[in-house]
Amino acid sequence: MSLELLSQLETKIQATLENIELLKMELDEEKQKNEALLSQQQELTQKNQQLQQDLNSWSDKVNGLVGLLNNEI
Repeated sequence: MSLELLSQLETKIQATLENIELLKMELDEEKQKNEALLSQQQELTQKNQQLQQDLNSWSDKVNGLVGLLNNEI
């Protein structure tokens, strides 16, 4: 092989390695975003469960009051 071909090959390999490094950095960023979203999802799921429990509690209280009113009438 001529030196020119070797130089072209080296340039292509270097560009490929740089591209791989960029892709690794992008992958790391996406992994971090994914972890943050999973954490946020867990928090929202817990909050949703708490709100569901609160709603059920208030529904029971309202139904109890309606029952008392019906008994009085």
